[in-house]
Amino acid sequence: MKEYDIAIVGTGPSGAMAAFHAAKNGKKVILIEKEKLPRYKTCGGGLVHRGRIRLPFSIDAVIEKEFFELEVFFEKSPHSFKAKRDEPIISMVMRDSFDQFLVNKALEKGAQILAQTSMVGLTKEVDGLHIKTSGEDIKCQYLIGADGALSQTAKLGGWKESRKLIPALEYEVKVPEEDYNRLSKNVRFDVDAVPDGYAWCFPKNGHLSLGVCTLKKQKIDLKKYYKDYLKKIEINEILESEAHGFQIPVGQRKDAFSKGRIFLSGDAAGFADPLTAEGISNAILSGELAAKAIVENFENEKDANEAYQQLLDQHILTELGNSSIIAFICYAQPAIRNMLLSKYGQKGCEILTDIFMGKKAFPDDLKNKIKSRVPLLKFI
Repeated sequence: MKEYDIAIVGTGPSGAMAAFHAAKNGKKVILIEKEKLPRYKTCGGGLVHRGRIRLPFSIDAVIEKEFFELEVFFEKSPHSFKAKRDEPIISMVMRDSFDQFLVNKALEKGAQILAQTSMVGLTKEVDGLHIKTSGEDIKCQYLIGADGALSQTAKLGGWKESRKLIPALEYEVKVPEEDYNRLSKNVRFDVDAVPDGYAWCFPKNGHLSLGVCTLKKQKIDLKKYYKDYLKKIEINEILESEAHGFQIPVGQRKDAFSKGRIFLSGDAAGFADPLTAEGISNAILSGELAAKAIVENFENEKDANEAYQQLLDQHILTELGNSSIIAFICYAQPAIRNMLLSKYGQKGCEILTDIFMGKKAFPDDLKNKIKSRVPLLKFI
């Protein structure tokens, strides 16, 4: 049985960056991935600037397109807004090449990988963890579960499901050249194109990533709203299309993010943004924070757990809490939202853009500021 300091399940951005930072700091790291790499990952592939600048190396080689302007439309409403920046607000990636690029960076730092290998069992022992896989068994001191919405690590580690999981449909679509040229100039979001949610149009190299999602857990025919969205953006002919359905955790776990020597990061922990459902930036950050907490407190698992919680409180959880307030108003209170948009729409768009650029954070007293402007929202 091979022994490692840290085993990491999942090779998405969270797992890859946890491996990168742990290996960089001298730990013996193994990445466990059930698929053959590179592998397609269902995702819109929009990397906001705050996630991109978090990476300690250039990813220019795997950027498909960069967008310095975005547009937000509101269904059955006169409101629409644009935001422009001198740096790319959103960079488009295909997750197979992007994730493989990050994994390679971790391997360069000394991490190892077991691909096409699934974790099938987990035993907590006095001196570490025993991982049973579909291949060889592994012993490690710490385990980071970065294995996404359907996290096997969480199931084997004793977590009960407490995240909020919402449905989404994403399509990789090739359209006639005229339509592609028309729609590939900007990133576009259409709020209320789906009940309690939105639709998106992300241009990639030679094709569009189109999608629909609802931020409310409900039974819904997303295919219908996708067809409606095609009409809205005036796509009448599709040359090629590949559909992918998936779930996005937009609510964090309620029973801790680490238990003993087992840590969760990224979607496994539920760190996607409640307002936009964007998850890559917090996946990158939480992987780094999990590695940091473990590396700096390696000899004391209790200290490592406390350090991880403190880091999450400082860098992720407060932001997610504030974002959930905005999401509630945006999707569940459209009348109040439209009133606020009439008064503060462009200003709000600029503030949110700055947040996703990594230039500022939500105000600490966001709840109080909203209540002072909208007394009806005292229950928030």
